[in-house]
Amino acid sequence: MAAIGKQIHSAYGGPGWRPRERTTSAEIGALWAACGIDSEWQRLRSVLLHRPGPELAASVDSAAVNMLAPLDIARAQAQHDALAAAYRTAGVQVHYADPAGEPTPNQMFMADLFFMTPEGAILARPASEVRAGEERIAARRLADIGIPIVRSISGRATFEGADAMWLDAHTVLVGRGLRTNDAGAAQIAAVLREMNVETIIVDMPFGTMHLMGMLRIVDHNLAIAWPTRLVHRAVDALRERGYQVAFLPDDQPGVTGTSFNFVTLGRREIVMAAGHTAAQAFYEALDITCRTVEVDELAKAAGAIGCLSGIVARDRM
Repeated sequence: MAAIGKQIHSAYGGPGWRPRERTTSAEIGALWAACGIDSEWQRLRSVLLHRPGPELAASVDSAAVNMLAPLDIARAQAQHDALAAAYRTAGVQVHYADPAGEPTPNQMFMADLFFMTPEGAILARPASEVRAGEERIAARRLADIGIPIVRSISGRATFEGADAMWLDAHTVLVGRGLRTNDAGAAQIAAVLREMNVETIIVDMPFGTMHLMGMLRIVDHNLAIAWPTRLVHRAVDALRERGYQVAFLPDDQPGVTGTSFNFVTLGRREIVMAAGHTAAQAFYEALDITCRTVEVDELAKAAGAIGCLSGIVARDRM
């Protein structure tokens, strides 16, 4: 009679072993928190913010921390609180980064620190030395709230989340420029390729910051672009996918980067900076509902509502 071999324990694949068969996408909302996006215009469900604090004192030397002017900390905090309240009023869940120690001065610009996909977050690697390490704060908090991190940008690559945008559920536009280099764009394209998503990489004009500063999408068929900034290849890609591209009247007084730095709450509904009447009238003429929040103090740091808001979840296509 043949000898019977020793029983294999479950840890080695024996009885009791159960293989993990679901994809990451299938685990979203079960093992992982409900999260992810595949558009820029579906109903916003969740954001990650950082309430600024004493770190803004560094803005007294604004050039050293990539800001435009010194900030009044108390006023900046009050405006940030009003933005969070506006999100909650719109039914958006607000998470906070809550770093353990004193963060770097630009930590509040959470949109730059990650980019959401249907399977989780791609963790950024900011291009400026003064912002190095901010992604660690984002990574810790994303993990705390149950968001999978599908890739961390690495090596000499740089990438900031405000340089990527979903055109549709199968296409992402990435801006290559000051904040996102060739290696960063290539790493983004590689991870999206595994999700069967095409990446269109476009160059951005010298002297500009982010793709967010030249393109916003407010509906499945309406995009708003900054004239002379958004390149032909990007406009062509939008039109090929059925978008009307409306160009911001940047020659009108009061139409500034701050007035363009908004967040889409849902189809043709945005939260934007208060006090920009010409820009608001332009948006409203396109049947866009505008909720407004004062952010003029925060804007002294070279960013506004879009930059402040790390998008965690939207309804999916």
